[in-house]
Amino acid sequence: MRRATLLLALAAASLAGAPTPKTTPEGWALPQPGHTFAFPADHGSHPDFRIEWWYVTGQLGAGSGRRFGFQATFFRAAGPKGTQEDPAFGSGQVFLAHMALTDVANQRFLDEERLNRDGWDAGAAAGRLDLHNGEWSLRESAGPDGMDLVGGVRADASFSLHLTPSKPLAVFGEDGVSHKGADPSAASYYLTFSRLAAAGRVSVGGDTLDVRGEAWMDHEISSSQLGEGQVGWDWVCIQLADSRRELMLYRLRRADGSADAASSLQWVDASGRTITEPFTWQVSTAWKSPRDRAEYPARVLLGTVDPATGKPVTFRIEPLVADQELANAPGGGPYWEGACRVLGPSGEAAGSAYMELTGYAGPLRF
Repeated sequence: MRRATLLLALAAASLAGAPTPKTTPEGWALPQPGHTFAFPADHGSHPDFRIEWWYVTGQLGAGSGRRFGFQATFFRAAGPKGTQEDPAFGSGQVFLAHMALTDVANQRFLDEERLNRDGWDAGAAAGRLDLHNGEWSLRESAGPDGMDLVGGVRADASFSLHLTPSKPLAVFGEDGVSHKGADPSAASYYLTFSRLAAAGRVSVGGDTLDVRGEAWMDHEISSSQLGEGQVGWDWVCIQLADSRRELMLYRLRRADGSADAASSLQWVDASGRTITEPFTWQVSTAWKSPRDRAEYPARVLLGTVDPATGKPVTFRIEPLVADQELANAPGGGPYWEGACRVLGPSGEAAGSAYMELTGYAGPLRF
């Protein structure tokens, strides 16, 4: 653990010492250290940056005892710099969206993806949270930082949820910049509501159920997300059962399977403050997709240091449903993302998680 701490410290020092350019060679804005955010405006779109996404996941329960996981992701990607606006399609931006619902009782995973151009039934407003792709939407609502999510999967399922922050917004990274590689341009602004109270309805299999639960929301703003030599990432967010703390890990994976030095694990304390700690990642079992034969980590042992005690702690992450692969994603190829349980050192229930595993079915294209 001490060796891992030293390596991460050296990597952080290297990243911190590199100058941060204002823009990419093409002229897209890059995240700057010490940036001051203005909310609620910064929950909206930032068209000076090339790529941006808003990502909500969570787990829900119904009074009957049924349990669900859900994912809703809205992407914005700009066209080539200097693209002229088209009267029919606006700015030339492209909007990609993913929706998924995990029906735990029936061990069923449903998903759908969409790709639309600006002005063709999709958009992301600047200055406020107002996203849509077809009838799917994520918009600010009455009350401080409240938001409404409407999603679904074809005619198979739908959900409508009101989300209310239970904690202050967290900003991940070093001095407000989340580094993803040695190149200073491989970075993002990484804004997170690490615990949202969720309430609404889920319709699936002919049943419409009132549900309540908790969700996690990321908003990343970037122009050059991955570093050279990276082929994918392992990402997980954990909401601990004590309802006070969370942690987030991104393990940026190189072609030989090793973790890039820019990988990071950060805790979120009760006040929303982020704390970086070293980590270990050990895959216990794998799951092979019956569609593309990709092998994904399944059960994972995540080791780190609990900043509240200064002592090592290990969490076991286990999927609630084995097959939670989005196999037909148009923007970046197949990837696995799903609802998980979290167990403590003695096998006790320790919390809930969502895990995302990319690049296992081939190099990322998005």
